[in-house]
Amino acid sequence: MTLKRCSLLLLACLALSACGGVDPNSPLGQRKAIFKQMLKTSEDLGGMLRGRLAFDGQKFADGAVKLDALAHEPWQHFPQVREEDSSATADVWQKQARFQDLARQMEQVTGELVAQTRTQPLDAGAMVAPMGKVEAACKGCHSEFRNH
Repeated sequence: MTLKRCSLLLLACLALSACGGVDPNSPLGQRKAIFKQMLKTSEDLGGMLRGRLAFDGQKFADGAVKLDALAHEPWQHFPQVREEDSSATADVWQKQARFQDLARQMEQVTGELVAQTRTQPLDAGAMVAPMGKVEAACKGCHSEFRNH
């Protein structure tokens, strides 16, 4: 009897845990995955500049290229109508011109970061300002358009 109850309880818990996930193929799921990759890449680059990780010029340059590519991807996954589960504010859909402007700014500053990495060997100190622009672009968009 106890084994049967435990089995039913476990089955119920598994069923309920499956209900709360985001479909990875949905626009929300796709952009969340991209934003997570952007965050990880940005954290690694910032970590190299702040001494949390060893600075490696080639890894930094490769990370900048990856971040720039990712910076062009999430915007296509914002549908015309706001989803219920989105952590974006309703302003994303109500202030599309401003949102698109900030998206283009992000693309621009990640492109500038890549341009700064083209001359090897890289000087970590020279990467601080362009990486600061990238981080400011992220923060600026989040402060206007993300529910925290």
